[in-house]
Amino acid sequence: MYAINFNHDWAYRHLDSDEGFTQVTIPHDAMLGEKRHALAFNGPNGGWFEGWDYEYLKHFVPDNALLGQSMILEFEGVYHNAEVWLNGKQLSFRPYGYTNFYVDITNSIEWGESNELRVIARNADQPNSRWYSGAGIYRPIGLWAGPKEHIVPDGIGVRTLEEHGEGGSARLEFTVTTTAPGKVVVDIPSLGIQQSFIQESKTGFFVVEVPSATLWSPANPVLHSCDVRFISDTGDEDTASVNFGIRSLTWGDDGLLINGERVILQGACLHHDNGILGACAYADAEERKVLLMRNNGYNAIRSAHNPCSKAMLDACDRLGMLMMDEYIDHWYIHKTQHDYVEHFDQWWREDLKDMVNKDRNHPSVIMYSTGNEVSETAQGRGIALAQEMTDWLHELDPSRPVTCGVNIFFNFLSSIGLGQYSDKKAARELEQAQQRKDAGEVPEKHRAVGSEFYNNMAGLLGADFMKTGATLPFCDWVTKDAFAAMDVAGYNYGIKRYRRDLKAYPHRLIVGSETFCSDAYKFRELAKKNPRLIGDFVWAGMDYMGEVGVGAWEYEDYADLNIGFGWLTAGSGRLDLTGRPLGEAYYTRVALEQDAGPFIAVRPVNHTGDKHSSSAWKMSNAIDSWSWEGCEGKKAQVEVYARAASVALVVNGREVGHKRMKHDCVARFSCTYETGVIEAIAYDSKGKEIGRTNLVSAKKETRLLAELEYAKDERAIPGRIVFVRVRYTDDEGVTKPLKRGIVHMNVDSGILLGFGCAAPYNKGSFLTGETDTYYGEALAAIQIDDTAAGAYVKVEVTDGELSDVLEIPVSGD
Repeated sequence: MYAINFNHDWAYRHLDSDEGFTQVTIPHDAMLGEKRHALAFNGPNGGWFEGWDYEYLKHFVPDNALLGQSMILEFEGVYHNAEVWLNGKQLSFRPYGYTNFYVDITNSIEWGESNELRVIARNADQPNSRWYSGAGIYRPIGLWAGPKEHIVPDGIGVRTLEEHGEGGSARLEFTVTTTAPGKVVVDIPSLGIQQSFIQESKTGFFVVEVPSATLWSPANPVLHSCDVRFISDTGDEDTASVNFGIRSLTWGDDGLLINGERVILQGACLHHDNGILGACAYADAEERKVLLMRNNGYNAIRSAHNPCSKAMLDACDRLGMLMMDEYIDHWYIHKTQHDYVEHFDQWWREDLKDMVNKDRNHPSVIMYSTGNEVSETAQGRGIALAQEMTDWLHELDPSRPVTCGVNIFFNFLSSIGLGQYSDKKAARELEQAQQRKDAGEVPEKHRAVGSEFYNNMAGLLGADFMKTGATLPFCDWVTKDAFAAMDVAGYNYGIKRYRRDLKAYPHRLIVGSETFCSDAYKFRELAKKNPRLIGDFVWAGMDYMGEVGVGAWEYEDYADLNIGFGWLTAGSGRLDLTGRPLGEAYYTRVALEQDAGPFIAVRPVNHTGDKHSSSAWKMSNAIDSWSWEGCEGKKAQVEVYARAASVALVVNGREVGHKRMKHDCVARFSCTYETGVIEAIAYDSKGKEIGRTNLVSAKKETRLLAELEYAKDERAIPGRIVFVRVRYTDDEGVTKPLKRGIVHMNVDSGILLGFGCAAPYNKGSFLTGETDTYYGEALAAIQIDDTAAGAYVKVEVTDGELSDVLEIPVSGD
């Protein structure tokens, strides 16, 4: 079957309303345009956006050339409780908001007439998520067409049974699922292979020998394309294509091995939103996010806490990024009142099956995760379920290990009822929230339960609160049986248990499924000596919307330090919401030995000594700037990141500090700020210089600069998305973090999809074409018009005083 783009000519409105429909193109995040207010039921979980139910309509006249063919709609993601109706008849219901699903419309189409396709997406049942979920049809739609007897969508599976090194032979297993028996022809042009097989039932397993294989690996992500042709016994003929990589994956006492070589997973957790684009899963935005992670030293991503988009996996395959493919945030115990619990028991097997069928051919996927911080694993029922889910995934795909992220200390706390969420408590909280809303009374303080309760405790007591708590004997008692039901034990914030548990459980594999940035160096040094410690995934790689303030380090000029209405993001990314690397990102690059350094970052000098919001997830709020105009003479707190024996700090040619590096790769200095040049010099154990870097103060002149940050190719492509970064700079392009303004953007020959800044506290909108700046910067996402082919897209920015114009050349091909 082949896919027809079905993303255009949609309209949407609030369900059961009298309002008119608004034209939209899919992907579309309906929640991003909703009002935010202090009485919104999702509160800090979702950033105080209102929750609504939506209906989407599309009218289409089917192409007569398709008459008699099978027609199947694919929805990659609809949040949530999706209903699909065609011509007044409900054809499908899918409750999980992050699962792709298919709807056969073959027998419901009216040929020669206009058909009405109606999709209902619900999000009024607040709260239903611990983060910003988005709403509506936020991932693409495809219409699959093919003959009556055909290869089912996602019906081709390819896995490597055996490989004998680069250039050696390999054996591949093809699984082909069709609607009838027949003949299958496998054609791999890049390998010069074409083989035919007889399929006696609807599912066939065929082995293909490859005499000389080029292997896929993170360092050399070589992909092959396979065309599969199916001829049914009745004469129907269908074709389908799939990309795959040839690579082996094994796990055991020698660690995690790709093509026989150990790989240490140096990963980052990522939520599904794309910042200023909300939940919309545009392919270019997904690729940009993967590139940002790779460029900042990570080799793996954890799709926290739900299956990621097809576009993200395609990008991971091409770019050599590994993926921990995660299913869900809970099992049968609620974390928010209206989450997926009521559907979980009925649907988890189908959800996992669809996730595996979608993702199994991606060589980047190296592990499945059945959940995140599921306190169910402290209960007998949950331990049995952990084994069931592992067994089911092995049945669906025996080629990958299974894990589950368990917060070891919080598992113990929940087992004794501390902070535990319950239906009764949730109902009471929601009833009280409704009463406050009816009365228009804003609560003085939001009452936290469940995961939010634990996050708040960690924020108040610090990162060691969870890590030290995890060392208690009770924590082992409430996790060991669940860990035995997994191939890899997922430790959330359990680094202080690593040495003990590797010894106590001599065949246990451990992955730091969620960790603090400040532990990156310790992890790396431990992992190099202990192959059963297979990886680490920091929380989080990039800032995200919702779960507000848990990782923020903010001052009063940018935020209300009481984490309440107005906060929008978690603030816990090593990169901010716009993708700008923070000092912590440079630290991670060095700690994980992706770069030796040195790098310099400086905590905002204008706030030295000032009170800031508390967070366990922020190691530092330093950024790579020495431009703190008006702060001359104030104390500056400087961080230098390097793999070195010692580092020296030099300001305007004078050494102001020299420190030895002990058990970490960060040296912290205090010096007096003065404009000019700050320089870091790294030395080996013999005192020989091995590297240096500097930061330069911006000059007095100020300009507003718009520059192209990301495009798929050198020239923009019609229909694709480019990202434009806007900065206050001097004439030489040095950013001025203390310059701030409200910037307006106008785009000619393009659609401004989103424009905003990275401020965790932000009462504005990404959809208005104007934004405040945050430490001198903002970001825009622009979709190129088809009419711009061979010409330019003109971008104008102004704050009322300063202006800039950027012309982006567009490919004419």
